[in-house]
Amino acid sequence: MLNQQTLEKPAHFSGVGLHSGNRVNMTILPAPANTGVRFRRVDLEGKPEIEARVENVSETNRSTTLSRGNVKVQTVEHVLAALAGLQVHNAIVELDANEPPIADGSSREFCKILQTAGIMTQPEKCEAFKPVEPVELKVGETLMTLFPADDLKITCTSADKRGRFTQFFSTEITPEIWEKELSHARTFGFYEEIEHLIKNNLIKGGSLENAVVIRDDAVLTTEPLRYPDEFVRHKMLDIVGDLSLLGRPIQGHLIAVKPSHAANCEFVRLIAAQMNKPLRAAQAFGPPPAEGNGEAKKTITQIPPRNVTMTTEEIMQLLPHRYPMLMVDCITSLEETRIQAIKNVTINEPYFQGHFPGHPIMPGVLQLEAIAQAAGLLMMKFAETGRQLAYFMAAEDVKWRKPVMPGDVLVIEVELMKTRGKICKANGVCKVDGEIVSEAEVTFMLRSE
Repeated sequence: MLNQQTLEKPAHFSGVGLHSGNRVNMTILPAPANTGVRFRRVDLEGKPEIEARVENVSETNRSTTLSRGNVKVQTVEHVLAALAGLQVHNAIVELDANEPPIADGSSREFCKILQTAGIMTQPEKCEAFKPVEPVELKVGETLMTLFPADDLKITCTSADKRGRFTQFFSTEITPEIWEKELSHARTFGFYEEIEHLIKNNLIKGGSLENAVVIRDDAVLTTEPLRYPDEFVRHKMLDIVGDLSLLGRPIQGHLIAVKPSHAANCEFVRLIAAQMNKPLRAAQAFGPPPAEGNGEAKKTITQIPPRNVTMTTEEIMQLLPHRYPMLMVDCITSLEETRIQAIKNVTINEPYFQGHFPGHPIMPGVLQLEAIAQAAGLLMMKFAETGRQLAYFMAAEDVKWRKPVMPGDVLVIEVELMKTRGKICKANGVCKVDGEIVSEAEVTFMLRSE
């Protein structure tokens, strides 16, 4: 088992942002063990941070974007690849813009500043994840499969939609191999795609200084190709960066055909689902911790007791919703300003057929709907007269933190914050095994039928 690593001192780099074209200053700071990698926006009030975790991925169109609320950081994959390739597990990446510098379109310059800063071993262990069975994703022409192995190895085939420049490369990923064989590979694009981006006022900082452009059969670049198969190696560079969003090193052989950022991140979600299965099983079925042996107690989250205050039948007398849009199964606690409700998430939910095939995840908007329904029930239960309907008006500060999957018990907790006439505002959270998976502030109106 490896030890965790961070930097010996801060590493600095400045350059232009790919999308904005503006100058960006980046500082990568050492961080304590178990911090992971975080992006910190020093240009914003409060210097908000975003963890480099797949749960925070919000966009994957041509690059990987992380978001937390209204804060986002674009095109993080090349910096993440440099950190992961050199096995830097804990770092704070400070930025004074919404994207790192694009540098030369590869991870080469980032590797240089990390190596100059020095990499320091920390006493805490770094536990890698080794799949217990193959993980597979097939989307369109993209195929990705991860097999158990003792170390990380990537085998990749890349090609464009017309089958041009088909390339293949395979290698184990160690810091030495990463730096020599993958980190120098530059991003590339086809002229017709880049022309479209430029016309739409995107990639203002893009140039032949930081990308290779392919036009028909010609390769346009300010220097010769750094590798004869530079395109597939850059695809593998992106994979290394996107895989780091798992939050743990991987012991496995990944075989990828026509990968993309969208497929990479969806694949990481599949890996995370397998990784979290043993933890969920332990939480649900593990025995209570032993006491009196001098060791620190370990808390095992329990599903709340099912002291049902309101049954499904009683709920349907108040709510107009019916299958498949009734998102509350029962009420377990009901006070004047608070409510706790339960939604049992089963594989039979109809939305799992398309969200997503082979990797079922409850849509975040339905978790928001569950909060709104619970809030409506809270108000309607104490409505003064007549049968009422709760009309959902607005949602603010919405955050989706973790995926909700079949077998989860969604606990919905809502607290009424403000009322004015028929207008009500409430705070709501959804939890699984005691951990918040989503939250929002909702506003709704009560009206008679």
